[in-house]
Amino acid sequence: MQTSAVLLEKPESLSLEMVGLKDPGQDEVVVRVVHSGISTGTEKLLWSGAMPPFPGLGYPLVPGYEAVGEILEAPKTASVKVGDLVFVPGSNGFVDAKGLFGGSARHLVTPVKRVTKINSEIGEKGVLYALAATARHALTGPDAKFPDLIIGHGALGRLLARITIIAGGKPPTVWEIDEKRTTGASGYEVLHPDEDMRRDYSSVYDASGRSDLLDDWIGSCSVGAEIVLAGFYADRINFAFPQAFMKEIKLRISAEWKQADMRAVNSMVDEGHLSLDGLITNRAPAENAAWAYQKAFEDESCSKMVLDWGNLK
Repeated sequence: MQTSAVLLEKPESLSLEMVGLKDPGQDEVVVRVVHSGISTGTEKLLWSGAMPPFPGLGYPLVPGYEAVGEILEAPKTASVKVGDLVFVPGSNGFVDAKGLFGGSARHLVTPVKRVTKINSEIGEKGVLYALAATARHALTGPDAKFPDLIIGHGALGRLLARITIIAGGKPPTVWEIDEKRTTGASGYEVLHPDEDMRRDYSSVYDASGRSDLLDDWIGSCSVGAEIVLAGFYADRINFAFPQAFMKEIKLRISAEWKQADMRAVNSMVDEGHLSLDGLITNRAPAENAAWAYQKAFEDESCSKMVLDWGNLK
């Protein structure tokens, strides 16, 4: 079987191509993708060639880990059935392309245990489940405290703020330097860092992916504060030691979300506690993938780009 897929032949060389799919195994499903999201963090690193070495990383590859689609084939004993809408965090089911991520394709073959059945009415907003699970994972890490400061008001920063408030935390302050991203806050305040004179933050979560501003964040912390790196960083993390030493700063790295995070997010959305409204800023048909990826990576106002696969085979 062949399918339409976004293919990165090499860094900065992206197009829509036909690629082969592996035959599904006894514990695998076939999904027809309806929407997929473009990550301006991880996928931008793949596109630019700046992604640090990972096992299985190489070109050509199918990017993407935010796919929503309909089950076309499933084992009789599977927890999902034909016609169910599911979230798929990518696939490694391609014949002639690597699928370290592998979600940006019209059809996917993937183990049934990797898919999550979601509400059939969620539509394109289902692509946000991975970001929401990432936010939830950061907030429930070892000895985690709710953030009183979040760096970045993109989709991840907004989800961190929303889940914090849902879980009973005090509304955090959010820093954002791009005026286009300062709108859309609900129940919390968004400030430019230069406007914030506070220097006693005890729990800081970074959702910006910046690795060059740690000294600024440390300067706004209280003694014993924790800084949580919730983004993904291609460059080395550097900071001036004396200031961090005097304040006894703690650093925590939040890794990839787990199935427990996905189940929790699914319940929060299903029960109406967590809204995914207002997070998708741009949309494009999948046949315009090359333009859409460039737009997502180069336009700072593009917080989340979604591809529509409805017209492709």
